[in-house]
Amino acid sequence: MKNNCIFCDIAQGKMASTTIFETGEFRVILDKFPATKGHVLILPKEHIENIFELDVEQSGRIFALATAVAKAMEDALDLDGLNVLQNNGAAAGQTVQHFHIHLIPRYKEDHVNITWSTSELDDVALSAIGEAIAKKI
Repeated sequence: MKNNCIFCDIAQGKMASTTIFETGEFRVILDKFPATKGHVLILPKEHIENIFELDVEQSGRIFALATAVAKAMEDALDLDGLNVLQNNGAAAGQTVQHFHIHLIPRYKEDHVNITWSTSELDDVALSAIGEAIAKKI
């Protein structure tokens, strides 16, 4: 746990939240400031700043939980789709420096905009980027 981390306080039960599921490792809450009705956050109880600090086993467990929660949301809510969102670093829009996954139910004409402008790379550039990443896996 990290001092002055709001998500540590929520995940540890020291701050009020609408908890919908909990394990020894994670807390699943409804977002108090939702993008849409039913917006969920999945928080590790341990302070982990971003995806780069997760180990493979932790990431497997949290993404398995995200899948289970998403299926429950599909059954419980009259949603038309779902965004799974996870930001890392200020440039990517991370505003709380505690790893968390957003599950955002989508409804027709909900006016939530999660998009970006696209660009196009040639095959040489794609190949070079792919090779650089592949070497590090």
